Amino acid sequence: MEQLLKLLENNARLTEDDLGAMLDKTPAQIHEMMELARAKGYIRGYKTLVNWEKFSAAKVQAVIELCVTPKKSHGFDAIAATIAAFDEVESVLLMSGGYDLQLVVSGRSFQEVALFVAKRLSPLDDVRSTATHFVLRTYKKDGEMFLDEDPDERETVL
Repeated sequence: MEQLLKLLENNARLTEDDLGAMLDKTPAQIHEMMELARAKGYIRGYKTLVNWEKFSAAKVQAVIELCVTPKKSHGFDAIAATIAAFDEVESVLLMSGGYDLQLVVSGRSFQEVALFVAKRLSPLDDVRSTATHFVLRTYKKDGEMFLDEDPDERETVL
């Protein structure tokens, strides 16, 4: 199962025939394994990694650090679930260290993201503080390089 999951993680477009050949199994066996993986929650979905900077400049991302007050009976789960339900929020991670939750948020402009933080996120009862960091450029994401092979045209001073 682990080999199957690693192959799919690297390329979700592989067919059951391709996966069967790679793992020395029949397509029917692969299908069964994939159904089991979905049922157990190992596979949560299939995504395409898009370089939005290349396609369009109309997408802004921000990483937001949140300090929150956990609930006595639910810990961080209740506030994390509330925040995860917002459409603007792409991911919510419980962190160790200087803050509690890390969010990745997207919008069409810096102002749209800033207004989301000010009007929807900060007013939540359990949110104590926020720190917003706007993503200026993506170099690598989910293991894939986003760097162009074009040389940097800026002059280098030696």
